[in-house]
Amino acid sequence: MRFENAMVYGPDFRFHTGGLSVEDGRFRDVFSASGEPASDLDGAYVIPGLVDIHNHGNSGHDFSDGEADGLHIIAAYLAKNGITSFAPASMTLPEEMLTTAYETAAAWAKEPAEGCAVLRGIHMEGPFFSEKKRGAQNAAFLRAPDARMFTRLNKAANGLIRIADLAPELPGSAEYIRQVSEVCTVSIAHTDATYEQAKAAIAAGATHVTHLFNAMPPLLHRAPGVIGAAAESPGVRAELICDGMHVHESAVRAAVALFGPDRICLISDALACCGMPNGEYTLGGQRIFLDGTVARLCDAPDTLAGSANNLFGIFRLALSFGIPAEAAVRMASFNPACAIGAEREVGSIDAGKRADFLILKGDFSLSRVFLGGVELRRY
Repeated sequence: MRFENAMVYGPDFRFHTGGLSVEDGRFRDVFSASGEPASDLDGAYVIPGLVDIHNHGNSGHDFSDGEADGLHIIAAYLAKNGITSFAPASMTLPEEMLTTAYETAAAWAKEPAEGCAVLRGIHMEGPFFSEKKRGAQNAAFLRAPDARMFTRLNKAANGLIRIADLAPELPGSAEYIRQVSEVCTVSIAHTDATYEQAKAAIAAGATHVTHLFNAMPPLLHRAPGVIGAAAESPGVRAELICDGMHVHESAVRAAVALFGPDRICLISDALACCGMPNGEYTLGGQRIFLDGTVARLCDAPDTLAGSANNLFGIFRLALSFGIPAEAAVRMASFNPACAIGAEREVGSIDAGKRADFLILKGDFSLSRVFLGGVELRRY
């Protein structure tokens, strides 16, 4: 299969006029001419499939419910909307519930379903969080960092945990980070940590920040906190819910300027109510209310519970906020792939990688979705 006359997003994170070939589900020739018959894309943009590393669910289903049918529905919805790889995020819940969800994910991932986004890991969001900055996490199940619990859960997940969150001011955090960072990415999250505590966590091995700005102290000139500590640490990436509600569009632009487009990962933080009508739903045993694309706790209406927008919608919002297209594509594909160790397989259009890609119209709206070189959907 050959495409030509397109604006292809290359592994150098730039658009180039040219084409690409797909063979046996993988990219073969990128930019170079092969001489074979080709489909003329008439100048359309071609970008890698998006990678969402922080997504709780959609279509009325939550990853933490531990239901295989629900996981299938979640993954099918993602693929149809241009998200071709994902790492579903769990909530702060009892260990037995997390074990069930992780075992379900491990079993489901062994036999990827046709027409579905590929599950490339698990994001363990909780339960090692600050009570003060718990946000929509259930306070009843918070606990101190426990590396043995992580090991048990990762065994249940068949080694699929790719990101593990914690609040680094909690007792035992430094030792937890040292041990767990040898296995997966450790992320600072739901925290009231000072700058000094965040720097200590980074020195111990934390290399990621979960939903920057949200559930953490603000950046102040005399108390830079987690944001300041992460920004000045070149090896640390930061997630960003670029929806204009969790983070104002000015702060989105500031974050990209502060971290650079090579260190920001766009995420959806989408909940089960994503893709559903307005109304009341549940999250981690708590009641939430969806209004538009934002969900809030029913018992604390000022508290954001999460997003109801998918990552492709978040990507387009980033463009509308003034983020350059080439930067936004990287932040929604390659950077998150790196965060979960999947960059050799997906996240960019490069020879040998799996041919998950999107064809976009001139306004960057979705036109066609390809999974492993097979067209899934045409808009």
